[in-house]
Amino acid sequence: MNSRWTYLTLLLLLAGTSGFPDGAPADTCVKQRANQPNHGKARSQPAHTNPFEVVASAQTYHPGQEISVLVYPRQQGSTTFRGFFLQARDANSNEWIGEWIQSENTKTIPECSAITHSDNRDKLGAKLIWKAPQNKRGNVYFTGTVLHDYGNFWADIVGIVATEPQLIK
Repeated sequence: MNSRWTYLTLLLLLAGTSGFPDGAPADTCVKQRANQPNHGKARSQPAHTNPFEVVASAQTYHPGQEISVLVYPRQQGSTTFRGFFLQARDANSNEWIGEWIQSENTKTIPECSAITHSDNRDKLGAKLIWKAPQNKRGNVYFTGTVLHDYGNFWADIVGIVATEPQLIK
């Protein structure tokens, strides 16, 4: 009987530490710590230590426009990341807007205009494409979380706009 409890406890601990290797669940958008992973007691690292960059090709959009968003380490080749969760938000109302185009190794969460990783392999970068609503124009910003590993992540990152267009292509 005692060994069964030990086995069950070990199994629960392993399940609790595996996280979401296939990306964030849809409820990430609306839970108490919105846009942050539910990784046990792990909390976001201080913003000034963030080694990653989120860069968009534009901040204004017109109906149906596609905007590229890159995620990569600030210093080339310095570190990898395992996952990300990004949302597109209207700069005036803060509402979720538009949709992401699903690509290899990503999954979209249309309920809140979000995109996340679909595997937990090390990544050197990610190029994502966001599509503006068909009936609207305005300003957009991209925000979210980048995970170095299960216990080390940076949340509430706000993407910047590329000042040199060749960087985003």
